[in-house]
Amino acid sequence: MKIIAFGASTSSQSINARLASYAAGLMEGAEVEVEVLNLRDFDLPLFSEDLEREAGHPEPVHQFLAKIRGADALIISHAEHNGSFAAAYKNLVDWASRVDRPPFHNLPALLLSTSPGGRGGATVLAQAEQLAPFWGLEVVATLAVPSFHDNFDSDAEKLVDADLASTLNEAIDTLRETVISRRAAA
Repeated sequence: MKIIAFGASTSSQSINARLASYAAGLMEGAEVEVEVLNLRDFDLPLFSEDLEREAGHPEPVHQFLAKIRGADALIISHAEHNGSFAAAYKNLVDWASRVDRPPFHNLPALLLSTSPGGRGGATVLAQAEQLAPFWGLEVVATLAVPSFHDNFDSDAEKLVDADLASTLNEAIDTLRETVISRRAAA
């Protein structure tokens, strides 16, 4: 089983990247391979039809999609920038959707979000869940982690709130079971 995880942010200090990495670590096991992507590795110009017509699709789009095509499931933790997606993530999806439709190949996904505030990026998480079917994501679970710095132990790199940790573990189990079920049906 191959799991791709990433924080939908290009910040070198991304708390969403840390949350995605932590969640992916909960998936690890004897038959599970986890790869955590860094969106900074997929640097792209702002999408425009003019640029696409003139230069085609940039190589980082193909590199990203190759990773997605090799996955059995995704874990994406969304950063909230002014109530919406981080521009770099939305731009990546815009480019990817021009090469593959849908760009996420109908993979099962655990969608997360976190922020320093009390809502934990709930607004962007709701947007991500709403757009998931259009982008080819089968959302099996979601979780917004509020007040990241209070609920995540930075030294141990883990959730310290027992209820949030339990909910995340249940979401991870659901993602694992979905992948196993899909493989059995194939």
